[in-house]
Amino acid sequence: MSLSQWQWETAAAGAVAGFATVAAMYPLDIVRTRFQVNDGRVTNFPAYKNTAHAIFTITRLEGLKGLYAGFLPAVLGSTVSWGLYFFFYGRAKQRYSKNREEKLSSGHHLASAAEAGALVSLCTNPIWLIKTRLQLQNPLHQSRRYSGIYDALRTILREEGWTALYKGLGPGLLMVSHGAIQFTAYEELRRIMVDYKEKKQKSEGASNLLNSFDYALLGGSSKIAAILITYPFQVIRTRAQQRPSKEGIPRYMNSWHVVKETARFEGIRGFYKGITPNLLKNVPASSITFIVYENVLKLLRPKRRND
Repeated sequence: MSLSQWQWETAAAGAVAGFATVAAMYPLDIVRTRFQVNDGRVTNFPAYKNTAHAIFTITRLEGLKGLYAGFLPAVLGSTVSWGLYFFFYGRAKQRYSKNREEKLSSGHHLASAAEAGALVSLCTNPIWLIKTRLQLQNPLHQSRRYSGIYDALRTILREEGWTALYKGLGPGLLMVSHGAIQFTAYEELRRIMVDYKEKKQKSEGASNLLNSFDYALLGGSSKIAAILITYPFQVIRTRAQQRPSKEGIPRYMNSWHVVKETARFEGIRGFYKGITPNLLKNVPASSITFIVYENVLKLLRPKRRND
């Protein structure tokens, strides 16, 4: 099988996995985003007691449409991000493994994931900013509502300039460590599981040793580790990306301003607001992603071993 064909298969598997993840878990993404920006000092957001109450309140006040606000840019961003991530990650691993007989080390997996994450962050930050702003629109919002992704893009460019599309890029780049931690943990746990199963039974290859339950366990475990370490960066990015008031005054001037204000008024707990719906969304979502990814790869390369 040619290198270009393998890279295409990797990107396609990642894109399908990303879409499946977003569609299944999106309402929890809405709840997480609204919890993240609620610092207790703003009046343009409803008060939510917990995740269940937030879902119930959004459904009652805004309908099903409220639970899926910003779904289009979320699907676009996730599909593009996962596709590019797996593509860049696969290419980086192939580059590091060139002319090497031994398996890649944890350091190589970490560098590959970090490289892929940085490139994806640069490409997709405008999409995530638009998604965040659409998610935060609610009945108490005072500014004119964006009617959709195109109206949001046009309005941001007209009122704030193109640099506004890259608000939150700093913590977004720091969040590269999330993917690096997750993929490194995934690869290492996968290797340990494969080695363990190989000792118990002989098989043709690793892809036949692991099943969907194994991929779900690996994906969920690696995600928990990454979330606990990197979640504050996500809160900082979300708060930095909020829409300015109708007078054009931003809630926070930059990401460092977010850090100072959050630490001053909320302490360490402020950097972990919304982590419960985030865990509920991302741990199962990560399991879904890797189940779909690994199984799509099996479908796309049924004869790879014979090529």
